Amino acid sequence: MAGYPKIVHTEEGMREGMQIESADIPVDDKVALLNALSETGLKDIAVGSFVSPKYTPQMAKMDEIMAKFTPKPGVKYSYTALNDKGIERAKAYTPPLSPKASEFATSCDMCDTFAQRNTNRTQEQQIATWPAKIAKAKAAGAEGGLSISNAWGSNWVGRVTTEQLMKMLSRMYNMWEEAGIEVTRVGLADANGWCMPHEVEASVVEIKRRWPSIKTFNLHLHNTRGTGLASIYAAMKVMDSTDTLSLQSAIGGMAGCPYCGNGRAASMIATEDLMHMFEEMGIDTGVDLYKLVECVWLAEKVVGHQLYGFVSKAGPRPHFDKLYAMDMPHIETMEQAKHFIYGKKAYEGAMTPWAKPITSWQRSEAPVAAPPAGVFELPKKAAS
Repeated sequence: MAGYPKIVHTEEGMREGMQIESADIPVDDKVALLNALSETGLKDIAVGSFVSPKYTPQMAKMDEIMAKFTPKPGVKYSYTALNDKGIERAKAYTPPLSPKASEFATSCDMCDTFAQRNTNRTQEQQIATWPAKIAKAKAAGAEGGLSISNAWGSNWVGRVTTEQLMKMLSRMYNMWEEAGIEVTRVGLADANGWCMPHEVEASVVEIKRRWPSIKTFNLHLHNTRGTGLASIYAAMKVMDSTDTLSLQSAIGGMAGCPYCGNGRAASMIATEDLMHMFEEMGIDTGVDLYKLVECVWLAEKVVGHQLYGFVSKAGPRPHFDKLYAMDMPHIETMEQAKHFIYGKKAYEGAMTPWAKPITSWQRSEAPVAAPPAGVFELPKKAAS
Protein backbone atom coordinates (compact mmCIF):
# COMPACT_ATOMS: atom_id res chain seq x y z
CA MET A 1 0.00 0.00 0.00
CA ALA A 2 1.30 3.46 -0.90
CA GLY A 3 0.64 6.23 1.59
CA TYR A 4 -2.37 7.11 3.69
CA PRO A 5 -5.86 7.72 2.32
CA LYS A 6 -7.19 11.20 1.69
CA ILE A 7 -8.89 12.35 4.90
CA VAL A 8 -12.22 14.21 4.83
CA HIS A 9 -13.22 15.31 8.33
CA THR A 10 -16.36 16.84 9.84
CA GLU A 11 -16.49 18.42 13.30
CA GLU A 12 -19.69 17.29 15.07
CA GLY A 13 -19.61 19.05 18.43
CA MET A 14 -22.39 21.51 17.56
CA ARG A 15 -24.63 18.74 16.24
CA GLU A 16 -23.97 15.33 17.78
CA GLY A 17 -22.43 16.93 20.84
CA MET A 18 -25.13 19.46 21.61
CA GLN A 19 -28.00 17.06 20.94
CA ILE A 20 -27.14 15.09 24.09
CA GLU A 21 -26.57 18.17 26.27
CA SER A 22 -29.09 20.41 28.03
CA ALA A 23 -31.77 22.06 25.91
CA ASP A 24 -31.40 25.14 28.14
CA ILE A 25 -27.93 26.15 26.93
CA PRO A 26 -28.27 29.79 25.79
CA VAL A 27 -28.11 30.54 22.09
CA ASP A 28 -25.36 33.12 22.62
CA ASP A 29 -23.15 30.47 24.24
CA LYS A 30 -23.65 28.16 21.27
CA VAL A 31 -22.90 30.99 18.86
CA ALA A 32 -19.68 31.85 20.74
CA LEU A 33 -18.54 28.23 20.51
CA LEU A 34 -19.40 27.96 16.81
CA ASN A 35 -17.50 31.18 16.08
CA ALA A 36 -14.48 29.92 18.03
CA LEU A 37 -14.50 26.61 16.13
CA SER A 38 -14.49 28.57 12.88
CA GLU A 39 -11.12 30.11 13.83
CA THR A 40 -9.28 26.81 14.43
CA GLY A 41 -8.59 25.77 10.85
CA LEU A 42 -11.25 23.05 10.81
CA LYS A 43 -12.52 22.71 7.26
CA ASP A 44 -16.01 21.26 7.80
CA ILE A 45 -18.15 22.12 10.83
CA ALA A 46 -21.64 20.71 11.43
CA VAL A 47 -23.76 23.56 12.83
CA GLY A 48 -26.63 21.39 14.09
CA SER A 49 -29.81 19.69 12.93
CA PHE A 50 -32.97 21.07 11.38
CA VAL A 51 -35.31 18.62 13.09
CA SER A 52 -38.49 18.61 15.15
CA PRO A 53 -37.95 20.10 18.64
CA LYS A 54 -40.50 17.57 19.87
CA TYR A 55 -37.89 14.82 19.50
CA THR A 56 -34.70 16.89 19.77
CA PRO A 57 -35.41 20.00 21.89
CA GLN A 58 -31.68 20.84 21.91
CA MET A 59 -32.03 21.90 18.27
CA ALA A 60 -35.13 24.04 18.77
CA LYS A 61 -33.34 27.37 18.16
CA MET A 62 -31.33 26.59 15.05
CA ASP A 63 -32.78 29.61 13.24
CA GLU A 64 -31.48 31.96 15.95
CA ILE A 65 -28.04 30.37 15.84
CA MET A 66 -27.88 30.74 12.07
CA ALA A 67 -28.91 34.38 12.29
CA LYS A 68 -26.28 35.24 14.93
CA PHE A 69 -23.12 33.30 14.12
CA THR A 70 -20.29 34.70 11.98
CA PRO A 71 -19.36 32.42 9.06
CA LYS A 72 -15.68 32.29 8.15
CA PRO A 73 -14.76 32.22 4.46
CA GLY A 74 -13.28 28.90 3.40
CA VAL A 75 -15.08 26.86 6.06
CA LYS A 76 -17.75 24.42 4.97
CA TYR A 77 -20.78 24.52 7.26
CA SER A 78 -22.82 21.34 7.10
CA TYR A 79 -26.02 20.22 8.80
CA THR A 80 -28.44 17.37 9.29
CA ALA A 81 -32.03 17.34 8.02
CA LEU A 82 -34.16 14.21 8.10
CA ASN A 83 -37.09 15.29 5.93
CA ASP A 84 -38.20 17.80 3.30
CA LYS A 85 -39.31 20.31 5.93
CA GLY A 86 -35.85 20.35 7.50
CA ILE A 87 -34.18 20.69 4.11
CA GLU A 88 -36.39 23.67 3.25
CA ARG A 89 -35.53 25.37 6.56
CA ALA A 90 -31.83 24.91 5.86
CA LYS A 91 -32.14 26.39 2.37
CA ALA A 92 -32.85 29.76 3.93
CA TYR A 93 -29.30 29.73 5.29
CA THR A 94 -27.55 28.33 2.22
CA PRO A 95 -25.02 29.94 2.03
CA PRO A 96 -23.33 30.01 4.50
CA LEU A 97 -24.53 26.42 4.80
CA SER A 98 -23.28 24.17 2.03
CA PRO A 99 -25.97 22.62 -0.14
CA LYS A 100 -26.50 18.91 0.38
CA ALA A 101 -24.84 16.78 -2.27
CA SER A 102 -27.16 14.27 -3.91
CA GLU A 103 -25.98 10.84 -2.82
CA PHE A 104 -27.84 7.61 -3.18
CA ALA A 105 -27.26 4.72 -0.81
CA THR A 106 -29.07 1.68 0.48
CA SER A 107 -28.93 1.49 4.26
CA CYS A 108 -29.64 -1.00 7.00
CA ASP A 109 -29.03 -1.42 10.72
CA MET A 110 -27.45 -4.69 11.78
CA CYS A 111 -29.54 -4.44 14.98
CA ASP A 112 -33.30 -4.66 14.51
CA THR A 113 -33.89 -3.39 18.06
CA PHE A 114 -31.75 -0.28 17.62
CA ALA A 115 -33.36 0.38 14.23
CA GLN A 116 -36.74 0.60 15.93
CA ARG A 117 -35.47 2.67 18.87
CA ASN A 118 -33.57 5.09 16.63
CA THR A 119 -35.64 5.37 13.43
CA ASN A 120 -38.98 3.80 14.38
CA ARG A 121 -38.45 1.30 11.57
CA THR A 122 -37.67 -2.39 11.67
CA GLN A 123 -34.71 -3.84 9.81
CA GLU A 124 -37.18 -5.39 7.36
CA GLN A 125 -38.77 -2.00 6.69
CA GLN A 126 -35.33 -0.50 6.03
CA ILE A 127 -34.56 -3.21 3.50
CA ALA A 128 -37.91 -2.61 1.80
CA THR A 129 -36.74 0.91 0.83
CA TRP A 130 -33.79 -0.31 -1.23
CA PRO A 131 -35.52 -0.77 -4.62
CA ALA A 132 -36.89 2.78 -4.59
CA LYS A 133 -33.49 4.24 -3.66
CA ILE A 134 -31.78 2.31 -6.43
CA ALA A 135 -34.43 3.43 -8.92
CA LYS A 136 -33.86 7.08 -7.95
CA ALA A 137 -30.11 6.68 -8.41
CA LYS A 138 -30.63 5.14 -11.83
CA ALA A 139 -32.93 7.97 -12.88
CA ALA A 140 -30.32 10.50 -11.74
CA GLY A 141 -27.45 8.65 -13.41
CA ALA A 142 -25.71 8.50 -10.04
CA GLU A 143 -23.29 6.05 -8.49
CA GLY A 144 -24.39 3.82 -5.64
CA GLY A 145 -23.43 3.54 -1.99
CA LEU A 146 -23.83 1.09 0.86
CA SER A 147 -24.53 2.17 4.44
CA ILE A 148 -24.56 0.00 7.54
CA SER A 149 -25.35 1.01 11.12
CA ASN A 150 -24.00 -0.87 14.14
CA ALA A 151 -21.60 -2.58 11.77
CA TRP A 152 -19.70 -4.47 14.49
CA GLY A 153 -22.41 -5.09 17.05
CA SER A 154 -24.92 -3.59 19.45
CA ASN A 155 -25.95 -3.73 23.07
CA TRP A 156 -29.01 -5.81 22.11
CA VAL A 157 -27.70 -8.43 19.69
CA GLY A 158 -24.04 -8.62 20.67
CA ARG A 159 -21.20 -8.89 18.18
CA VAL A 160 -21.69 -8.72 14.42
CA THR A 161 -19.09 -10.89 12.71
CA THR A 162 -17.26 -9.90 9.54
CA GLU A 163 -19.10 -12.72 7.77
CA GLN A 164 -22.49 -11.35 8.85
CA LEU A 165 -21.53 -7.82 7.81
CA MET A 166 -20.35 -9.00 4.38
CA LYS A 167 -23.56 -10.95 3.89
CA MET A 168 -25.64 -7.79 4.37
CA LEU A 169 -23.33 -5.68 2.22
CA SER A 170 -23.40 -8.34 -0.51
CA ARG A 171 -27.17 -8.31 -0.50
CA MET A 172 -27.10 -4.55 -1.08
CA TYR A 173 -24.27 -4.63 -3.60
CA ASN A 174 -25.95 -7.32 -5.72
CA MET A 175 -29.10 -5.20 -6.08
CA TRP A 176 -27.05 -2.24 -7.32
CA GLU A 177 -25.15 -4.51 -9.69
CA GLU A 178 -28.37 -5.98 -11.09
CA ALA A 179 -29.51 -2.42 -11.80
CA GLY A 180 -26.26 -1.74 -13.67
CA ILE A 181 -25.06 0.88 -11.19
CA GLU A 182 -21.48 1.01 -9.96
CA VAL A 183 -21.01 1.12 -6.19
CA THR A 184 -18.17 3.44 -5.18
CA ARG A 185 -18.60 4.13 -1.46
CA VAL A 186 -19.50 2.50 1.82
CA GLY A 187 -20.43 3.90 5.21
CA LEU A 188 -19.95 1.97 8.46
CA ALA A 189 -21.50 3.51 11.58
CA ASP A 190 -21.09 2.48 15.18
CA ALA A 191 -23.63 4.16 17.47
CA ASN A 192 -23.33 1.44 20.12
CA GLY A 193 -19.54 1.78 20.36
CA TRP A 194 -18.63 -1.80 19.39
CA CYS A 195 -15.72 -0.95 17.09
CA MET A 196 -12.52 -2.88 17.71
CA PRO A 197 -9.34 -2.23 15.65
CA HIS A 198 -8.90 -5.79 14.37
CA GLU A 199 -12.56 -6.05 13.34
CA VAL A 200 -12.63 -2.65 11.63
CA GLU A 201 -9.43 -3.59 9.78
CA ALA A 202 -10.90 -6.95 8.73
CA SER A 203 -14.03 -5.22 7.42
CA VAL A 204 -12.08 -2.74 5.29
CA VAL A 205 -9.75 -5.44 3.95
CA GLU A 206 -12.67 -7.66 2.95
CA ILE A 207 -14.63 -4.82 1.33
CA LYS A 208 -11.60 -3.81 -0.73
CA ARG A 209 -10.97 -7.43 -1.71
CA ARG A 210 -14.55 -8.11 -2.81
CA TRP A 211 -15.43 -4.78 -4.40
CA PRO A 212 -12.45 -2.85 -5.82
CA SER A 213 -14.78 -0.16 -7.16
CA ILE A 214 -15.37 1.04 -3.58
CA LYS A 215 -12.76 3.72 -2.92
CA THR A 216 -14.57 5.96 -0.44
CA PHE A 217 -15.12 4.82 3.14
CA ASN A 218 -17.04 6.68 5.82
CA LEU A 219 -16.35 5.59 9.40
CA HIS A 220 -18.71 7.11 11.98
CA LEU A 221 -17.21 5.67 15.15
CA HIS A 222 -18.22 6.25 18.73
CA ASN A 223 -15.54 6.04 21.37
CA THR A 224 -17.76 4.43 23.99
CA ARG A 225 -15.18 1.86 25.02
CA GLY A 226 -12.03 3.79 24.13
CA THR A 227 -11.20 2.05 20.85
CA GLY A 228 -12.14 4.74 18.32
CA LEU A 229 -8.70 6.18 17.52
CA ALA A 230 -7.10 2.74 17.32
CA SER A 231 -9.86 1.60 14.96
CA ILE A 232 -9.29 4.58 12.65
CA TYR A 233 -5.55 3.90 12.57
CA ALA A 234 -6.19 0.22 11.81
CA ALA A 235 -8.43 1.19 8.87
CA MET A 236 -5.90 3.69 7.53
CA LYS A 237 -3.12 1.11 7.53
CA VAL A 238 -5.01 -1.10 5.06
CA MET A 239 -5.99 1.78 2.75
CA ASP A 240 -3.75 3.69 0.36
CA SER A 241 -3.49 7.08 -1.30
CA THR A 242 -6.16 6.18 -3.89
CA ASP A 243 -8.76 5.79 -1.13
CA THR A 244 -10.78 8.48 0.65
CA LEU A 245 -11.61 8.14 4.34
CA SER A 246 -14.40 10.33 5.70
CA LEU A 247 -14.52 10.73 9.46
CA GLN A 248 -16.58 12.52 12.07
CA SER A 249 -15.46 13.55 15.55
CA ALA A 250 -16.44 16.08 18.20
CA ILE A 251 -14.42 18.47 20.34
CA GLY A 252 -13.74 16.90 23.69
CA GLY A 253 -15.52 13.74 22.51
CA MET A 254 -18.76 15.60 23.26
CA ALA A 255 -21.52 13.35 21.94
CA GLY A 256 -23.83 10.56 22.94
CA CYS A 257 -26.87 8.57 22.01
CA PRO A 258 -30.17 8.46 23.90
CA TYR A 259 -31.19 5.26 22.11
CA CYS A 260 -28.20 2.98 22.75
CA GLY A 261 -28.38 2.80 26.54
CA ASN A 262 -25.14 4.72 27.15
CA GLY A 263 -26.26 8.36 26.97
CA ARG A 264 -23.32 10.78 27.05
CA ALA A 265 -21.02 7.84 27.80
CA ALA A 266 -21.44 6.82 24.15
CA SER A 267 -19.21 9.84 23.30
CA MET A 268 -17.19 10.24 20.10
CA ILE A 269 -13.52 10.45 19.28
CA ALA A 270 -12.27 13.82 20.53
CA THR A 271 -11.39 16.04 17.59
CA GLU A 272 -8.27 17.36 19.30
CA ASP A 273 -7.02 13.80 19.86
CA LEU A 274 -7.71 12.87 16.22
CA MET A 275 -6.03 15.98 14.79
CA HIS A 276 -3.06 15.48 17.10
CA MET A 277 -2.63 11.89 15.93
CA PHE A 278 -2.80 12.96 12.28
CA GLU A 279 -0.23 15.73 12.75
CA GLU A 280 2.19 13.38 14.51
CA MET A 281 1.73 10.88 11.66
CA GLY A 282 2.81 13.58 9.20
CA ILE A 283 -0.70 14.30 7.89
CA ASP A 284 -1.17 18.07 7.63
CA THR A 285 -4.58 19.06 9.01
CA GLY A 286 -4.27 22.84 8.83
CA VAL A 287 -5.70 22.92 12.36
CA ASP A 288 -4.24 25.02 15.18
CA LEU A 289 -4.27 22.46 18.01
CA TYR A 290 -3.89 25.09 20.71
CA LYS A 291 -6.91 27.05 19.46
CA LEU A 292 -8.80 23.77 19.25
CA VAL A 293 -7.98 22.95 22.88
CA GLU A 294 -9.23 26.37 23.93
CA CYS A 295 -12.49 25.55 22.13
CA VAL A 296 -12.76 22.41 24.25
CA TRP A 297 -12.28 24.46 27.42
CA LEU A 298 -14.95 26.88 26.20
CA ALA A 299 -17.27 23.96 25.45
CA GLU A 300 -16.79 22.63 28.98
CA LYS A 301 -17.94 25.98 30.36
CA VAL A 302 -20.91 26.01 27.99
CA VAL A 303 -22.13 22.49 28.83
CA GLY A 304 -21.16 22.70 32.50
CA HIS A 305 -19.03 19.59 32.85
CA GLN A 306 -15.66 18.14 31.92
CA LEU A 307 -15.38 16.53 28.50
CA TYR A 308 -13.66 13.31 27.55
CA GLY A 309 -10.62 13.92 25.35
CA PHE A 310 -6.95 13.71 26.34
CA VAL A 311 -5.04 16.33 24.36
CA SER A 312 -7.27 19.03 25.89
CA LYS A 313 -5.96 17.99 29.31
CA ALA A 314 -2.26 17.27 28.72
CA GLY A 315 -1.74 19.33 25.58
CA PRO A 316 -0.16 18.22 22.30
CA ARG A 317 3.26 16.56 22.39
CA PRO A 318 5.48 19.61 23.00
CA HIS A 319 8.00 20.22 20.24
CA PHE A 320 11.03 22.50 20.16
CA ASP A 321 9.41 25.85 20.98
CA LYS A 322 6.82 24.35 23.37
CA LEU A 323 9.04 22.18 25.59
CA TYR A 324 8.27 22.51 29.29
CA ALA A 325 10.38 24.60 31.66
CA MET A 326 12.89 22.23 33.25
CA ASP A 327 12.50 23.55 36.78
CA MET A 328 8.73 23.98 36.81
CA PRO A 329 7.17 22.91 40.14
CA HIS A 330 5.22 19.76 40.83
CA ILE A 331 2.18 19.62 38.53
CA GLU A 332 -0.66 17.74 40.17
CA THR A 333 -4.06 19.13 39.17
CA MET A 334 -5.90 19.43 35.85
CA GLU A 335 -5.82 23.21 36.20
CA GLN A 336 -2.05 23.27 36.74
CA ALA A 337 -1.62 21.04 33.67
CA LYS A 338 -3.06 23.85 31.54
CA HIS A 339 0.35 25.56 31.68
CA PHE A 340 0.89 24.40 28.08
CA ILE A 341 -1.38 27.30 27.12
CA TYR A 342 -1.62 29.49 30.24
CA GLY A 343 2.09 29.43 31.13
CA LYS A 344 3.43 29.96 34.65
CA LYS A 345 0.20 31.46 35.98
CA ALA A 346 -1.37 27.98 35.77
CA TYR A 347 0.89 26.66 38.51
CA GLU A 348 1.58 29.69 40.70
CA GLY A 349 2.07 28.59 44.29
CA ALA A 350 2.73 24.92 43.45
CA MET A 351 5.39 23.08 45.46
CA THR A 352 8.96 23.54 44.19
CA PRO A 353 11.42 21.15 45.83
CA TRP A 354 14.41 21.90 43.61
CA ALA A 355 17.31 23.47 45.54
CA LYS A 356 18.68 25.10 42.39
CA PRO A 357 17.57 25.58 38.77
CA ILE A 358 17.62 22.42 36.65
CA THR A 359 19.70 22.45 33.48
CA SER A 360 20.57 19.67 31.06
CA TRP A 361 22.81 19.03 28.07
CA GLN A 362 19.67 17.82 26.23
CA ARG A 363 18.32 21.36 26.02
CA SER A 364 19.86 23.85 23.62
CA GLU A 365 19.64 26.68 26.17
CA ALA A 366 21.67 24.72 28.76
CA PRO A 367 25.27 25.84 29.55
CA VAL A 368 26.61 22.32 29.17
CA ALA A 369 29.44 21.80 26.71
CA ALA A 370 28.74 18.28 25.43
CA PRO A 371 26.48 15.28 25.96
CA PRO A 372 27.76 12.28 27.96
CA ALA A 373 30.01 10.02 25.88
CA GLY A 374 29.07 12.00 22.78
CA VAL A 375 26.34 9.54 21.74
CA PHE A 376 23.34 11.88 21.83
CA GLU A 377 22.44 15.06 20.04
CA LEU A 378 20.52 18.09 21.24
CA PRO A 379 16.96 18.44 19.88
CA LYS A 380 16.87 20.63 16.81
CA LYS A 381 14.13 22.97 15.74
CA ALA A 382 12.27 21.62 12.74
CA ALA A 383 12.70 23.48 9.48
CA SER A 384 9.81 25.84 8.79
